[in-house]
Formats: sequence, structure tokens, C-alpha cells
Amino acid sequence: MHSTNPADLLRRSARDPEAFGAFYDAYFEDLLRYLTRCTCDAEAGLDLTAESFAQAYLSRHRFRGATGGEAAAWLYRIAKRQLARYFKRGRAELRALERLGLERPELAPQAEREIEQLAALDDLRATLRGELDELSRAHREALWLRVVEELPYREVASRLAISEPAARARVSRALKALMSALESNPRAEETYT
Repeated sequence: MHSTNPADLLRRSARDPEAFGAFYDAYFEDLLRYLTRCTCDAEAGLDLTAESFAQAYLSRHRFRGATGGEAAAWLYRIAKRQLARYFKRGRAELRALERLGLERPELAPQAEREIEQLAALDDLRATLRGELDELSRAHREALWLRVVEELPYREVASRLAISEPAARARVSRALKALMSALESNPRAEETYT
């Protein structure tokens, strides 16, 4: 009888690809919830989850842990790198999926809603809306220009007629306020584990 320890499954998957399927099943829902809450977008969460598992599959031979906790930490490090790339580039890269010959899943409206419910996005969005309403107009504008319009700080400063360090400070303060609100959200522990 084979072990169901995620670390054992991951190591065994180098010889037995079906073991990776069991590893995937063990972590899929939690990872999807985490990435969807981080992006506030069901489709991005699903893309990032798929990309994270594709990367995990391709690099599974590098895993050296022995416990389920180490397997989870290894997977979440991969997911956090994918998330960083997503935020840096504005979208998930699907190169690993393409190398594996997998197609990007099309997300049906019902599936999107189910993912949003799993991640409690309505609560998260309400928290963010409330905190955005609490920001001063100056901080909201700086945040909008930098995050939504993706302008460099030099341009943010120019548009707001302030110095670049002042623009950086406004964006930083706004982001800190949003993070504080997210961390105080009742389901925050599920987002930041």
C-alpha cells in the first residue's frame, strides 16, 4: 500500500505520474483559494494554480522534503513565484502548460462563481472597497496612477504635481492601509498562509 503523505507522493511521482495526481488533489482547492484571494480574480487564480502545479510537476525531482508541511511549503514557494511574475507582468505566464501540451482552461460563468465563493471574494472586495473609501483623495489618486494605470513613479509625481519621493510615499501608505485591512479580514489567515 502506498503512502498518502504529500511528500511521499511528490517523490514517488518521479516514477509514477499518478502519484502527482494525488498530490494535486491534496492541495488544489487550498492553492486555488489562496491565489484567487491574492489576485481577487477567479480566472487569474485558476491560471496561477495551473501554472504552479505545472512548475511543480516539472521540478518535482528537486523536492527533498520528508513531511506534508515541507511539501506544502515547497508548492507555495512555487506559487508565490508565479504570483510575483503575475503582478510584475500583469498576467500569468502559461509556458509550462504549453510545454506539457495542456490548454488554458476556459472558465465558465458558473465555475467562476464557485471559485469566487470558495475564496470569499465578495467579502474581500467589500473590505477593499471600504478601505479605498477611507483613503484620502490624494492617496487614492496616487494608488490608481501607480497600480491601475501602471505608471512609473516619475509620471505619477508629474501628474499629481508632487515630488517623486512624495508619490512613492503616498502609494506606500495607501498600500499599507489596504494590507492592514486585508490582514484584519476574518478570512485573512486563509489568504496569507
